[in-house]
Amino acid sequence: MAVVVGVDAGGTASKAVVTDLSGAVLGRGAAGPGNPSAAGVSAARAVGSALRSALLRIDPATVAAGVAGVAGCSAVADPAVADAFAREWAALGLTCEMSLVGDAATAFAAGGDWRAGAVLISGTGAVAALVDDLDIGPVADGLGWLLGDEGSGLWLGLQATRRAVRGFDSALGRKVAAHAGAANADELVHWAQALPPFGALAPLVCELADAGDPDASAIVAEAAGRLVSTLDSLGAPSAPVVLAGGLLVADTPVRRGVLATLEARGTEVGTARDPALGAARLALRRYRRGT
Repeated sequence: MAVVVGVDAGGTASKAVVTDLSGAVLGRGAAGPGNPSAAGVSAARAVGSALRSALLRIDPATVAAGVAGVAGCSAVADPAVADAFAREWAALGLTCEMSLVGDAATAFAAGGDWRAGAVLISGTGAVAALVDDLDIGPVADGLGWLLGDEGSGLWLGLQATRRAVRGFDSALGRKVAAHAGAANADELVHWAQALPPFGALAPLVCELADAGDPDASAIVAEAAGRLVSTLDSLGAPSAPVVLAGGLLVADTPVRRGVLATLEARGTEVGTARDPALGAARLALRRYRRGT
């Protein structure tokens, strides 16, 4: 029996899924970060580990096609990274072609049955892209926390920290200070200078916004606005849009803000709840086109 595999390799985790040719899930696996831009060659090992778990009871020789959606996919141009992935495929016993594509393609495939449209991702980072099957067209943002990723979880955390250090006695200031273990504004500055994982503050910001805190509400409203602006910069107003990433998949005030704008425009919207399964769907399309 032929099967296909799909992988969602992100900055936090790598997830793999195996399906039969009807799309039924036969196995799943997970491992550590799979973004080669951030993790280098160890990203390939994480992706290999996730696939190994997914294929635990399945003969790798039956895998007919595979697609891996990889955050930081451009890093695969590095010969060392490309070789690391090739070694993982060989070690797993895979004989089919494994296509490495940007995670925007697999996220879009996970959000609906459309072949082409736009995807808006907000998780640790933020990016928007036009997608046509496996091909990724124009991309907006995705520039990293220092230069962009506007409306991402890390961006939320940075904005919260900036507001907190200027309003230390506010509700937001006290929550951020407690998270940082800071007794005063100077200690909070010292904590921030060490470049901690600011994205860990995103749930706190969303929680405060839902409770009506004005500072947190202003941050999430700005995040939603910036994400929509990033999407609009692609210049495809009539395209269906798939929302992906933790802030836009879960029921957060950021998602609700983005949805309110898109629905008011009459935009078709999908949600990428399982990008690894989206990758498997793309692998299945490739297999069917080749048979």
